[in-house]
Amino acid sequence: MLMPKKASLHKVHCANNGAWKNNLNWSHIDTVLLDMDGTLLDLHYDNHFWLEHVPLRYAEKHALSLEAAKDALRDRYKQIEGTLDWYCVDYWTRELDLDIALLKEEVNHLINVHPHVVDFLDAVRAQGKRLVLVTNAHGKSLNIKFRRTRLNGHFDAVGVRP
Repeated sequence: MLMPKKASLHKVHCANNGAWKNNLNWSHIDTVLLDMDGTLLDLHYDNHFWLEHVPLRYAEKHALSLEAAKDALRDRYKQIEGTLDWYCVDYWTRELDLDIALLKEEVNHLINVHPHVVDFLDAVRAQGKRLVLVTNAHGKSLNIKFRRTRLNGHFDAVGVRP
């Protein structure tokens, strides 16, 4: 569906078949904080990267079968899950002896913005709200996703992990 240049938040909601509830009093909101992965972008890229692409490259580097690589990586992922290292490109580069940023570039064509995200961001901006991206993503990952999606131009500020 084509949206007018200055879509209202209500129109974006309706165009999205009511997928999100507009129970907010937008007149009391001056800043909108958004996460990136799973909120603005679908998770296909990240899931494919960590569950298929990294194991493939890890298997090639270490002369393992793909299944053996997946098993080895699954255990390593579980050890770090829930920590800031989980998101750290440099950590995984060091731990796996793979250039994670380069590998992310190899499959960056899989990065996709969820439908209606740009319409929503434009509608929020048209209402004069401040838009801030808050993410645990590593700066290298963030840059790859911004280059691919061009979403960075929609935000007044980006808050990244320490």
